[in-house]
Amino acid sequence: MRHAVSRTAPQLGRLFTDGEARAPPLTLYLSFWYTFYLERRGFMARPPARELQLGLLQGTLDMLILQTLRQGRAHGHQIATTIERTSNDVLQIDHGSLYPALHRLLKRGWITGTWGTSANNRRAKFYALTRSGRRQLLREATRWERMVAAVGRVMRPADADGGT
Repeated sequence: MRHAVSRTAPQLGRLFTDGEARAPPLTLYLSFWYTFYLERRGFMARPPARELQLGLLQGTLDMLILQTLRQGRAHGHQIATTIERTSNDVLQIDHGSLYPALHRLLKRGWITGTWGTSANNRRAKFYALTRSGRRQLLREATRWERMVAAVGRVMRPADADGGT
């Protein structure tokens, strides 16, 4: 690990210093990689929400897709825009992450895909939730609610003890 940092730090250092090849502060280095990780995973925040920098847990995109398809069948672009609109544009779903997730869900049998014509008269694949997908959504939603409650207890320990 040390070798990777020492090789990469001078390259990053040139971005943050005026010509001298030295490593940036560790917080800048970690912030750079954290942002890079989020962008690679397809969760990008728009400028107003950038401070939040949500690092969503693995499987969250699958859960969001399943929840969106609970409303009815939709093609990929509809799914992405529904998630973005419903989250007040906090969650930005990159199509480079969306379509692999859709393929993964198809392979697991949680959704089905059929070709059809979109509202703008283009050929598109429409996805729909299966019965096993509904069961999986229930499991994932339950797990998510437990996780949120657990994080809440850690973040506000006085509230969990009844204010003592």
